[in-house]
Amino acid sequence: MKDYYQVLGVSRNASDEEIKQAYRRLARKYHPDVNPGDPKAEARFKEINEAYQVLSDKEQRAKYDRFGSDFRRYEQTGFGGFNYESEDFADLFETLFGQRRTTGSGFSVKLDGQDVEQPVELTLEEAYNGTQRTLQFSNPNGTPRTITVKIPAGIDTGKRVRVPGEGAPGLNGGRRGDLYLVVTVKPHDRFERKGNDLYTTVPVSMYTLLLGGQTTIALLSGKTLTLTIPPQTQNGRVFRISGQGMPLMHSSHFGDLYVTVSAILPTNLSPQARKLVEELQRLTGM
Repeated sequence: MKDYYQVLGVSRNASDEEIKQAYRRLARKYHPDVNPGDPKAEARFKEINEAYQVLSDKEQRAKYDRFGSDFRRYEQTGFGGFNYESEDFADLFETLFGQRRTTGSGFSVKLDGQDVEQPVELTLEEAYNGTQRTLQFSNPNGTPRTITVKIPAGIDTGKRVRVPGEGAPGLNGGRRGDLYLVVTVKPHDRFERKGNDLYTTVPVSMYTLLLGGQTTIALLSGKTLTLTIPPQTQNGRVFRISGQGMPLMHSSHFGDLYVTVSAILPTNLSPQARKLVEELQRLTGM
C-alpha cells in the first residue's frame, strides 16, 4: 500500500500549503525534462504527481486517510447484489464515503465524476512552438460544449495535458472529473527527436566540404540558421549546435541540434572534369 504522505515527505497532519510546497520541490527535482532518459526519475515523478493529486483534494484526502491508497477501488465497485433502496446499502456507502443524504424514497450519495482521456496528434512544429486545440463535447442534456486547450511548447509523445473540471460530471453535487489530452507527436521528414535534442542530415556539395563554406538550415521555429563548414570537412561529420533543439516544457532552456553533413557528388562528369578529378587524386595520393 502506498503512503502518499511518505512519497511527498510530509506528516499526516501537514497543511495544504506544506503539501503544495513539498510537491513543487520534488516535481522540479524529478521532472523528466530535468532527468532525460532516466526511467527511475520518471517513475518517481509519476508517483509524486499521483500523491499530490490525492492529498491536494480535500475529499480525496479524507477518503485516503480513511481507506488508504485502495480508496479508488471502493469508488469504482459496482456493489452488485445490493438493494439500492435498502438501509444496508446506504450504510455501506456511508461507511465507504462518509456521506449520505436521506431522501423521501431512500438516499443519495455525492460522487466525483470520472477523469476522461482524449488523444491529440501534433506535428513536430506544433510541439516545438506550442499550440492549442479546440474540442467539442456534449453536456448531459445534449447541448454542445466547446473548450480551447493550450498545449505547451516542448511537449512530447506520451505526455498529458490536464484540463481541470472538464471530465465527466459528478453525481449529486460531486465535482466534475478532469480532462487529459494524451499527446502523440508525428514523425518529421527532416528532424528526428531524441528527448529534447534534434537530429538532422544536411546535403552539402563536395566542393564546400573540401574548400569550406556555409550552408543554411531551416529550423522548426520558422527561422534559418547558417552553419559554417571548415575546409576539408569529412563526409558524415556531425556538428553540435547548442540551444537549437526542442524547448524544455515550462522552461527557458532548449536542447541541442545535431547536424550531419552528407556530401553531394557531381554526376555526368565531362572528360575534362574527369581529368581534373584524376589530377586531384594524383596530387593528394588518395
